[in-house]
Amino acid sequence: MQSHQRQQFIDLTQSDPVTALVKIMQQLRDPHSGCPWDIGQTMQTIIPHTIEETYEVADAIYSGDPQHIKEELGDLLFQVVFYAQLGQEQGWFDFDDVAQGMCDKLIRRHPHVFTDQSELTAQQVEAQWDAIKQTEKAGLPIPTSILANIPTGMTPLMQAHKIQKACAKVGFDWSDIASVADKVKEELAEVQAAIASGDQAHVQEEIGDLLFAVVNLARHAGVKSEVALQQANRKFTTRFMQVE
Repeated sequence: MQSHQRQQFIDLTQSDPVTALVKIMQQLRDPHSGCPWDIGQTMQTIIPHTIEETYEVADAIYSGDPQHIKEELGDLLFQVVFYAQLGQEQGWFDFDDVAQGMCDKLIRRHPHVFTDQSELTAQQVEAQWDAIKQTEKAGLPIPTSILANIPTGMTPLMQAHKIQKACAKVGFDWSDIASVADKVKEELAEVQAAIASGDQAHVQEEIGDLLFAVVNLARHAGVKSEVALQQANRKFTTRFMQVE
């Protein structure tokens, strides 16, 4: 028991903040002297917390409060440290491996900064990034579809944007934004017809098609639909609270 007590009071003052955070996480997961809640978690069980913390970072940024942003970024960083600790316990990777992998990727995918020092436009950088990414995948199993690797855990708006962007890269896209706007009008008319029919399942399907078309319109306009909807939610909330 004494060894467990000593482990609880490791001096963290001599560590840099990141190393201290990693050590704290190790103590929280200690099977003898750690926190029962932290010990009981798995990568799967903390996914909802990670998603929640990500949204709280976004809210903090929108608030414009630097202290709040710093606090929420810390909460999100802790999620990364948590996953790294779980990976270390499995013998897969540790926090240093995660950080080193990110360093290597950023240097590898930014040769215009770290290698040849060439000047590129933002569009050229994006094209170069995609080309390097494809080179990295050489030798890996070929996906059955260009849509096979789109994360299913994304919000529906983000997933729709990813699907449309992937299809556009292989030429499956509208040629101009006016055509996309016409498609939105077409889908709206189909929603109205579905409502008139009284078939609720059909209404849901057509509203889904309408939302997909609106996301596509936003993409062609250079707007992230997720961000636009968040902005609209905040605007409505602010105005409603003023008259409530």
